[in-house]
Amino acid sequence: MDSAEYERKIAARFASFDQDGNGYIDREDFSGAAKALLAEFGTTARCDKGQALYIGAEAFWQGMAGIADVDGDQRVTREEFVTGAVKRLRDSPQRFAEIARPFLKAAMAVADEDGRGATPKGAERVLKVLGADAETAAAAAAALDTDKDGRISEDEVLTAFAAYFTTPAPDA
Repeated sequence: MDSAEYERKIAARFASFDQDGNGYIDREDFSGAAKALLAEFGTTARCDKGQALYIGAEAFWQGMAGIADVDGDQRVTREEFVTGAVKRLRDSPQRFAEIARPFLKAAMAVADEDGRGATPKGAERVLKVLGADAETAAAAAAALDTDKDGRISEDEVLTAFAAYFTTPAPDA
C-alpha cells in the first residue's frame, strides 16, 4: 500500500473516532463513547466495569493525543490524525492497538453479559454504538471470533483493531 493510499484510508478512519461529528477528536469523544456503551448494556458508571471503561477511554484518549495532537490544543484534527497515523502507526499498528487495549478490554467486559466472555452479538452491539452501520457491525463482529468458539478474546479484538489500520480498503 503506498503512502497516499494509506493516508486516504486513515482519513476515512477519522470519522469513527469523531463520535460527535464536530470535525475533531477530543476527550469528549472517548468519554461519550464510554457513556453510550454503558447505556446500551445497562451498566452503571460507578460499577467496576463502568469505571474500567471510563479509565480505558481516558487512556485511549491520552495515547491518541500523544501521537497525534501536534499543536497541544487537546483536540486532534483530521489533518493531525492523518499525519500522526501515517508517521507513527503505519509501521507499527500493534502500538496503536496497545494504546487502545484498556478501552477495548473494558468494552468487551461490558459486552460480556454472562461472565464467560463477549459474544459476537455483544460485539455487534458495541460496534453499532460506536457508529458502525448494522450490516458492517454484524460482519465485523462475526469475523472477530476467529477461533469460532462463540466468544471473543482480548487477543482477537486487538489483532482485528490493528488490522483495521493496515487493511488496504478504506471501508474494510
